[in-house]
Formats: sequence, C-alpha cells, structure tokens
Amino acid sequence: MPELTPSRLPRGRELVVLAICCMSLLIVSLDNTALNVALPSIRSDLGASVSGLQWTIDAYTLVLACLLMLSGSTADRIGRRKVFVTGLVVFALGSLLCSLAPSLETLIAFRAVQAVGGSMLNPVAMSIITNTFTEPAARARAIGVWGAVVGVSMAAGPLVGGVLVESVGWRAIFWVNLPVALVALLLTLRYVPESRAPRPRRPDPVGQLLVAVLLGSLTYAIIETDPRFAGISAVALAGVVLYEPRRREPLIDLRFFRSAPFSGATVIAVCAFAALGGFLFLNTLYLQDVRGLSPLEAGLFMLPMAGMTFVFAPLSGRLTGARGPRPSLLLAGTAMAAGPLLFALFEAETSDPLLLTGYVVFGIGFGLVNAPITNTAVSGMPRAQAGVAAAVASTSRQVGQTLGVAVVGAVLAAGMSAGTAPGAFEAAARPGYWIVTGCGAAVLVVGALTSGAWARRTAERTARSLAAEEEEGEAPIAARR
Repeated sequence: MPELTPSRLPRGRELVVLAICCMSLLIVSLDNTALNVALPSIRSDLGASVSGLQWTIDAYTLVLACLLMLSGSTADRIGRRKVFVTGLVVFALGSLLCSLAPSLETLIAFRAVQAVGGSMLNPVAMSIITNTFTEPAARARAIGVWGAVVGVSMAAGPLVGGVLVESVGWRAIFWVNLPVALVALLLTLRYVPESRAPRPRRPDPVGQLLVAVLLGSLTYAIIETDPRFAGISAVALAGVVLYEPRRREPLIDLRFFRSAPFSGATVIAVCAFAALGGFLFLNTLYLQDVRGLSPLEAGLFMLPMAGMTFVFAPLSGRLTGARGPRPSLLLAGTAMAAGPLLFALFEAETSDPLLLTGYVVFGIGFGLVNAPITNTAVSGMPRAQAGVAAAVASTSRQVGQTLGVAVVGAVLAAGMSAGTAPGAFEAAARPGYWIVTGCGAAVLVVGALTSGAWARRTAERTARSLAAEEEEGEAPIAARR
C-alpha cells in the first residue's frame, strides 16, 4: 500500500499543526503534575492513604506506559489523525469522569480511562510532527519546541494545580482539560492531514499483554511491597526478550536498541522522569502537610522550578539543534543530581534559601533534558516507524514517572511508619532524595556514554540497517538477528 503522507504544507499550516500537537501534549503532561498539588486535598476529601495517593498518580502513568507503543503502531497502521482525534475524545471523557468521581476507587478507575485517551496523543502527535516537518532543520526546530512544551508543562503543573485547587477545588484540574481538548479537536479536523505508514504493522496482542503484565506487576510490587508480583514482572520481562525478536512485526522493535543514542535516550528518560515524579511527590506532601501551606502557596513555592524549566527548555532545543544532544545532557544530569542533593545531604527543607536553590537547580536540569531525549529518539529512524520510535520515548517517560512515585512513595511510607515525632517526615524523605539524586547522576553518566563519536556510529549503522530492510519490505525475524 502506498504511504499516505502529506505533501509539503504551507509554512503557516505547518505551525498550526505543531501548535495543535503541542496543545495535546500540554493537557496530557500538565494534568498529572498539577494533580500532585491536589494530593492532600484528595486525601482529605476521599480518605486516601499514601498508597492510595500513589495509585492516583500511577494509575494514569501506568496505563499510558502500557498503551503508548500500541497506540503509536496503530496510528502508523490505520491513520495518525484518526487515532489522534479518538484520543482527544477519550481523554476529554475521562477528564469529565474524574471530575465527578465520588470515591478514591472510582477516581483511580477514571484516571485509567483518561490515560487510554492520553496514550493516543503523545506518540501520535510526535509522528504527525515528524511527517509534517520533512526537512531535517525544520524538524529539529519543531522537536525542540515539542521538548520545551514537555518540560514547561511538567514543571508548571504544581503552580497551575495550586491555583485551581485553591480557587475552585481539586476537581477543577480535570475541568480545564475540556475546553483545550475541544479546541484541539476542532483544529485537528480542520488542519491536520491524514498520514500512515506504507507497510502497516500487524497487531501484537501477546507482546502488548507481556508489556502490560511487566509494568503493572512491577508497579504493584513496589507500591504494595509484594515480592510475588516482582517475580511475575521478571517472568514477563523474560517473555518480552524471548518472544518479541521472533515476531515478524513486533510491538517493540528491539533493533532500535542497537543504537547507543536511542538506548541512552530511553534510559535517560526513565531516570529523568523518575527523578521528577519522586521530587514532586516528596515536596508536595512536605510543603502542605509539614509546613501547612495551602495548595496555591505550595505551587508558588515551586514556581522557581517551573520558571527555570520555562527558560531552559527552549534553550536546550536550540542547543541540541546546534551542538547535538551531548552538552544539554551533561548539563542536565549535573543539575538534576545537584538539586536533590541539597535535600539529601544538607537538609534544604530547613532553610528557605536552600529550598529555593534546590528548586532552581532541579528546574534548570529538567528543562535541559527533554529536547535531547526527544530528538535522539526519532533521529535516524525511518518515517514509517516514527510512531513506534516516538512511543518508546514517551513510554520511557511514563515508566520513569510511575517508578519514581512508586519507589519514593514506598520508601516514604516505610519511614513514616516508624513514628510521627517532629522531623519524622524529613527523616523519612531523606532516602527518597538520595534516590532522586542517583537518578540525576544516571542522566549525567548515561548521557556522557551515549552521545560521543562511538555512539553516533552505532546510530548510523542502525539507521542504515533499518532503512535497507524498509526498502526491501522485509520484517524483522529471528534469523537475521
């Protein structure tokens, strides 16, 4: 079947398409971080425990992580605009249901519905961008804008959430998605052309099931401290490694990971977003439960982090386009390790200047990290598999945030169970900050190892191999591996 792909669009329409894709990314990313500020209000209103609060966040990120690759490959197969429109409708419906949830259990269930729609937005939007901006320089600039929106939306969430919770209530966090989704839907139907891959990939239900079991059981094992589910996740991982290479059209094309930059971007995305998820979870609870701040005051306290991300995310996009990913990754890793280190080593919570300095430094690092992740994930990959490649990067982000909240929340809960004396929260949070610091250090080390000359050569070999097989119309099989 010939590829259905748009011809070169007028410049103005290209920018409209980019704006539409960024709108979808904004509501998907902003929703989860904004909800962090509302956690104490949700706990008070719905009677949630610490593990219940973890599931409120992780039900969303977990379902996203499980379905992103399926949504990306489905969009490549049946049409990217079609899947994108469906995602906007389902996400808006899920947001409406969340705003009406009468209990914690229904809120968690509706968050999963919301995530089903969200899974159809991020990777599909990236694929639309990749196929709209066909010139390498224009594509790099568009990806830089995309990476900037990721950073800004994730870090600005606490401030937006604080304003909404303080002025209206926690349910308003979901209401704000509805008009944005409606505008994006109308603009998509009017301006976004349809596109799909030239050789659609078949569904991989076994691979999808294995990925869902792997991520779901791992998250449950961490939050509920159940070793049986850790064993289930290990078996599912072995199944993915053994089964997927033998599929003619796998859900996860393991050949992508022959590229050191692509593999590095995947690991960096997991570590960076684990750091963000854990950092926001600890600080939200600390500012409101220990310091007694209102949701708005807590959001304002974290405004320096959002501000630095807002400033440095677009700078990172331009730096990545001009110098490649290495400078941004090295600076990002250094800052993302140094920020939480102030909490882990110097007890930044006890001093406002140190606290705000930690937010500033962490915000700089997080602002720098997104553009190189996104650019590396899709650079060199065949346009026919743009949805799958982008979905792997998006999945890595969601897996990271899921694990960050799960691990840091479990550590915090274990520490808090030891006592409620003054200073108990700070003491219980200390190991969590060391974990976040380690994630930042991993960004630095992996970024250094996977952005040099050797890494670029592996990416070039992988790109040539993938392009040759695409031209031949051959699917990956175990014999060629």
